[in-house]
Order: sequence, then structure tokens, then C-alpha cells
Amino acid sequence: MSDAASTTRVSDAVRRLLPALQDFNRFEGPDRAVPRSEWLALIDEPLPEHGVGPDDVLALLEEVVISRGLRVGHPGFTGWVTTAPTDIGVAADLAQTVSAAQRWWVQPGNHIDAMAVEWMLQLIGFPDSFVGQFTAGGSSANLIGLGAARQHAGEKLGMDAARDGVAGILRPAVYASEQAHHVVGRALGVLGFGRAAQRTVPLGGDGRVDVGALREMLGTDLSAGHTPVAIVGNAGDVNTGKVDDLAALADVAREHDVWFHVDGAYGGFGILDERVRSRYGDPAEYDSFAIDPHKWLAAPVGTGLVVCRDGDLLGRSFTIETGGYDRERETKAEGDPTSPWESTGQGTPDWGLDFSTPARGVAVWAILKEIGADGIRERVVRHNDCARLVARRAAAEPELEAMSEPELSIACFRYSVPDMTDAQLNDLNQDILGELRRRGQSLPSGTWIGEQFALRPCFINPRSGLEDAERLVDDVLEIGMSLTH
Repeated sequence: MSDAASTTRVSDAVRRLLPALQDFNRFEGPDRAVPRSEWLALIDEPLPEHGVGPDDVLALLEEVVISRGLRVGHPGFTGWVTTAPTDIGVAADLAQTVSAAQRWWVQPGNHIDAMAVEWMLQLIGFPDSFVGQFTAGGSSANLIGLGAARQHAGEKLGMDAARDGVAGILRPAVYASEQAHHVVGRALGVLGFGRAAQRTVPLGGDGRVDVGALREMLGTDLSAGHTPVAIVGNAGDVNTGKVDDLAALADVAREHDVWFHVDGAYGGFGILDERVRSRYGDPAEYDSFAIDPHKWLAAPVGTGLVVCRDGDLLGRSFTIETGGYDRERETKAEGDPTSPWESTGQGTPDWGLDFSTPARGVAVWAILKEIGADGIRERVVRHNDCARLVARRAAAEPELEAMSEPELSIACFRYSVPDMTDAQLNDLNQDILGELRRRGQSLPSGTWIGEQFALRPCFINPRSGLEDAERLVDDVLEIGMSLTH
């Protein structure tokens, strides 16, 4: 008896969708939102008792899911720290989905995944002794890095926190600036410390974590019986793109023997721009590091990477206790395995959260193989130039106001009218943002800097360039003028 699902026509299924995918990926015309009412009734239904077959499903994928999809790859889209994958990333993701769906066993996908980790370590500048693992994104990469910090803190006290829990780590404290991403607090909740363990360090006048304030907080907390677990540095916060003084934070961490974790999910690739390279310090001084290839590298969404200086400690942090049914995974065949079933390949699930996992690094390898280190370096510099262009024009145009000095690829600015209060300017700029979204040609997001609302483009899209940055400023000027005259 055959299965109800189609299992022998993958080429036909993919070929059917290719024209719709190609049309979508042209991103032609403005990115005007499609009202939900236009597509919801086409797909919203109860669980079907009887299937409709592959052709009807493909038709819905083609006519609804693809044609009305989220166009984050549009050249004018600068709203979120995300983008659409490039062509090779899409193709490689499909290849691993079909042929490398189990990452750990000996196979080309396993070797490529491990090689992609090595390439990423070389690209960012980590020593060969560091280890890494691809993850489902920055949230899990940060969780794993802080999980290693938990293990480190426990072992300093003579305990195995991953095995026995965190009760012996008295009054744990993890130090991060007020611009730290909220996934840090969530990770502390998952790891058993509780979100209240996050100690918020204020910003200095330069918009980066105040290292002096951090030193004072550490001294006060140690006297009060807290256990410092980790210091978290921002390698590009997602609000304004500022990079903390990572070298200074590393020094503080070494002085107190505290784990130093760096969140570079968005801005980690910024180290490739020599103009800001010094802000990152020496990656060899990091204890763990999180970065998202699905951001600036434009890999498929769901591709993060965690890096750790100590593979043995990382393994103790996420050890999987084996049962009889899976002890086979520990077997390493001698010589040249003739079958993927004889031996596990490179890497270990003890370095992360996932057990059954795809070889996410196949897409990263393919992208780096296609464009090389020079290609991603040029992209980072170009996008940082886009943010600088916006800031320059905002400073030069009488109707605009630069709200921050770009360090990476985020620029914050607003339309300004001399006689308006901040409250009125906040309303005006939110109206401008709304009109930008209705027009669908230039699509930044907005943010708050203190009590002031700012327009916030973030340039990470490989399809975006200086002309898109120019268009955004022109559009803001035109809309602002129309709303105020």
C-alpha cells in the first residue's frame, strides 16, 4: 500500500513553484502590503479529513503563500535586522533539506557543516582552538553561550550546574547594558537563574555600556554576596548599532574571572570593516560569541552560530545522557567508513540544544564559497556607508535631524520642524513612517531614543545600496514637507 503523500516527484513539485519564486524575488514595484482580507479566506479552514493531493497544495503555495509573501528582500526594506536569502543560500538550503537532514552522521553535509564553522571562525578572527556550532538563530546561540557561563560559574564553586542545577550558585548576576537584546533575559529564565538575575548596566555618554559603572556594580554585588556569572557585551546593538568597548569589558571579566559573552547576532560581521575593527577588541579574549549568518550574510532564516573558547566545558554544559538505543552515535569507525551508518561525523550534539538537526552550515558554506571573504567584507562596508550617507544628509538638510552617529549599518534620524515640541515631532515622524509603509518604496522601522521617536533604517540587505539610502532620505523629505505645509 502506498503512502498518501507524494514521495517521488520532488523535481516536479519544485519546478512548479519556480516561476512564482522568480517573480517574487524580482521585488518589482513598491512593497505595498496586501490586506489580510484578500488572502485569509483562501487558506483558513479546519483540519481536512481528506487530503486534496499535491497539485492543489502546490497551487496554494504558488498563488497565496508566495505571491502574497513578506518581501523583506525588497531593496528599499531596511525595517528589521533580517533580509531574504540570496540565490545560492536558497538552493543550498533546499539541497540540505533533501540530502543532509541529519547533521551528525558521516556524509558530505556533515563535513561541509563543520568546515563552514571553521570558515566562520577564520572570518571573524577566532583562534583555531575555539569551537562552534550552528543553531536555530541568535536566541539559541545566546542561550548556549550563557549556558556555558552557567557551567563555568558552577565549576568554580565545585559543582556541575548542568547536572545538579543552579541552587548552589547563590544570588547569580549577569551584567548587560540597557541596550542588550531581550533574548538575554529570556535565556536566564530558561537556564534557571531567572530574568531578575540580569543586572542592567547604564550607558555612558557615548551610548555604549558604562565600563566604570560596571566595575562599581561588580564590587557592590560581590560585597553583598552575589555570584557574578557573566558579562554580556554588545557587538552592535539592534537599536542604534553601537558596539560596546569589548576590549575593556574583556579586561573586567578577566580581573574577576567572570565569563565574557559577546552578542554579535546583528553586528558581529561589522568586525570586517576596518574603520570600526578596533571596537571589537581581540576575539581571542571572548569566552563565547553569538552571530546570525541569516542576518548580514543573508543565509536562510534559522541559521545562527555559537562560538566557545572551551569545547570540553561546552560539552559538559549540554551533555546528552545516552540510552541503549542511541549509544551508536558515540561510535567512530576507524579508517575510511564505507557507509554513513558506520560512524558519526564531525561535531557533537553536546555543544548545543538540538539533537535531530539539519546541516545548517551547508548554506553558509555555499554563500562563502560563492562570494568569499571579500564579498561579505564589501557588503558590510557598503551597508555601513549607507548609514553614514543617511546621517550626513540628515545633518545637512535643514528639515532633518540626525539622532545618532552611525557606527555600523543603522542610522537614526527624524524630520524636524523648529517650532514643534518633541511630542509633536514624535507624532509627525510616526505619521511619516506610516506613509512610507503605505507607499512601499522605502521601508525603515522606527525606534525611541530616550523620549524622542526616530526613523531607523538598518542596512543588511544584499540588494540594497547607496541609491536606496538616498531614496529613503528623499522620500522622508517629500512626505515631511507634504504633511507640514
